[in-house]
Amino acid sequence: MPLQEIGLRLLLAIVIGGVIGYERESTNSPAGFRTHILVALGATVISLIQVEMVNKSIVLITADPNLSNSLKIDMGRLGAQVVSGVGFLGAGTIIHTKGSIKGLTTAASLWVVACVGLAIGFGYYSISILAGIAIVLVLVTLKRFENRFITNRGLCKIYIEYINKQEAMNCIEVYMLKKGIKIANIEFYVNDTSELDKIKSCLITIEIPKAMSINEVLVQCSTNEYITQIYELKE
Repeated sequence: MPLQEIGLRLLLAIVIGGVIGYERESTNSPAGFRTHILVALGATVISLIQVEMVNKSIVLITADPNLSNSLKIDMGRLGAQVVSGVGFLGAGTIIHTKGSIKGLTTAASLWVVACVGLAIGFGYYSISILAGIAIVLVLVTLKRFENRFITNRGLCKIYIEYINKQEAMNCIEVYMLKKGIKIANIEFYVNDTSELDKIKSCLITIEIPKAMSINEVLVQCSTNEYITQIYELKE
């Protein structure tokens, strides 16, 4: 296979994997930009190796037909190992806390990126490009549809890091009570150290009024001197 063709397939894997990874990165997912690129590249490389093995076998059999009985290449063998093997990455992105499971979408995106990488490596450009477009549309467009018509729009999770639990929580509770924001659940993360000035964190599930935006809540809470970091935790 010409080097230009190999380079084109690897570049396409980087582009498609990067676009999908960027979308996942923007939602603070465990596997983001670089991870998706590497998965796509790895799957593409495996496909290229499989293609080269087949081409090499054809050349050898053409030169010596007697080798046809001993040289047998399964086109799907290496690809099947990629599809099943990428599962360990997906498992690492799934988080289960108190009956809530997060990271399934990211795990699925890693798996489907591996499939796209295989298609790129085998030279199925139409399939891989259309699949890449479809994946991005599903992650971006259908997420908005889901938020509007399926999930509870007012229920949000915000991750907070603070240096003084009592002061930070008091300010947050006063602000949310004033704005009519309901606190559905709070999960505190305990550090191994007992240092009082050590930064700690918590995950707060809140229900905001429809007239408010989550960005307004984040901006207001971030002005608290005891809060070092705050952002919305998305799927």
